[in-house]
Amino acid sequence: MATIELIRVRIATDQDVFVLRRLGRAAAELTGLESQDQIRVATALSEVGREVFGPGASAVLELGEHELLITLEHTRPTGLADSEGLTLAARLVDGVTLDGGRVTLAKRLRPHPRPAPVEEIRDKLARLAPVSALEELREQNRELAETLEDVLRLNAELQETNTGVLAMYNQLSDELEETNRGVVALYAELDEKSSLLREAGDARNRFWATVSHELRTPLNSVIGLVRLLTGPGGEPLTEEQAHQVRLIGTSTETLLELVSELLDMAKAESGRLDPQPSEVDLARMAGQLHVTMRPTSERAGVELRHEVAPEIAELYVDEGMLLRILRNLLSNALKFTQSGEVTLRAHPDDTKDEVVITVTDTGIGIAPEHLPRVFEDFFQVPGTLQVRYRGTGLGLPYARRLAEALGGTLELDSRPGEGTTATLRLPHYSGPPELGRVLIADDDEAFRASARRMLHGFATRVDEAADGAVALDLMAVSPPDVILVDMLMPRVDGNVLLQRMAEDERLSRIPVVVVTIAPQRAPDSRPVLSKHGLRREQLLQAIRSARGVRDD
Repeated sequence: MATIELIRVRIATDQDVFVLRRLGRAAAELTGLESQDQIRVATALSEVGREVFGPGASAVLELGEHELLITLEHTRPTGLADSEGLTLAARLVDGVTLDGGRVTLAKRLRPHPRPAPVEEIRDKLARLAPVSALEELREQNRELAETLEDVLRLNAELQETNTGVLAMYNQLSDELEETNRGVVALYAELDEKSSLLREAGDARNRFWATVSHELRTPLNSVIGLVRLLTGPGGEPLTEEQAHQVRLIGTSTETLLELVSELLDMAKAESGRLDPQPSEVDLARMAGQLHVTMRPTSERAGVELRHEVAPEIAELYVDEGMLLRILRNLLSNALKFTQSGEVTLRAHPDDTKDEVVITVTDTGIGIAPEHLPRVFEDFFQVPGTLQVRYRGTGLGLPYARRLAEALGGTLELDSRPGEGTTATLRLPHYSGPPELGRVLIADDDEAFRASARRMLHGFATRVDEAADGAVALDLMAVSPPDVILVDMLMPRVDGNVLLQRMAEDERLSRIPVVVVTIAPQRAPDSRPVLSKHGLRREQLLQAIRSARGVRDD
């Protein structure tokens, strides 16, 4: 990069160092540097000049494109790199370079304001007369005074800033305190609302439980009277009278169905559904549903069909729960199908060890924007047929709860104008449970409920423990066939629980499967499963492995 020489001076004596200092400050001022930077350049030259002055020493001040350069040539043999003067100078300027007998100091220039013309800078530097030590001392004292004034000004500004910060802190503290009081009040209000909601829920459950008999009995009585009036043994009725009586019977049956849905939902919400699995003839159940639903399909002009694969003709499942699910799905399909067919199909899914039961119709279908909400309580899809067949919006949510209680899933797929397919997936058990009793030791209630559903049909009984201490108490009463252990639990964690079991001869023989959110190596090479994405077949395989049972 090309540079312009401003002035060249010798620094043979200490008096020359004073001249160099003054020239350096003047050059810094003329090239547009601020007062503090001017003092830094002058001080840096003074420190380096004291290290290198002597016979043959000189200095050249040059103006670069973006920086002021001062090159000092000297005859000092060694030791300059470690000198105090050079170390101090490096702190004051932007760069210090040593190259044999040369020391170059560099100070970056400000882009604005623009420096004076080069010829003007040269003239002013040339007119600077040599100065005495006394004059230089006065100049340094003046610089120190200016610096002190700047420091005092900065201290005043800092004090003012601190005062503002303190005032802002006090204001924020007051606002935070007020916000905290508001949050505490809000929590108190939320607790009160929660208490009121719990009381309302309890009152609702008590109401449903109390009126169950009172609602069902008169409705069944009305239905019975309608059948007597319209049956062969009743008094002859005119065509209009028979029509009106049938309308009364239809309305009463609809009302009884709505009351039954509400009471069934209350039962599902008030406590955990406890399936009672047994051998179920699925083909026979499908045939019974066909006979029961056929009058409804014939009136609607819809063909009702069912197909059950021979491999799953018999299932091990809660018969009542499965019957309610299928009746609900078939009833919905027939209700919203004006022509075509409704088909119930059941087949095995060997890849997942599941039974797949589908109910397909050719009805009006469900729009995509409404499909995600069909399993919400009380939600009813808007439409003309929905107005004619008004329900509670609880059938599908209740059916899904029953499916989950059986360890399965219930999903819906639909296209407007083409129909709807409801898919029920259930664990496929062709015989009695493999295990008698499984104990789940885990503080995560949601996982315990999920594991209980996965073990439905595989184990006769499933017990739960929220921590290792409760698990030890339950095992002391009756050892389970298998225990699922979470490693991270309060009070007594999984490691301590396994250690206590190992110390007890009776408990040490219980097969253990470790199920944890953070998979890690378990003691004694026991099976370890991650809770994340755990599927039923993985859990059952791990249990069989822990018990030393091979899958054929």
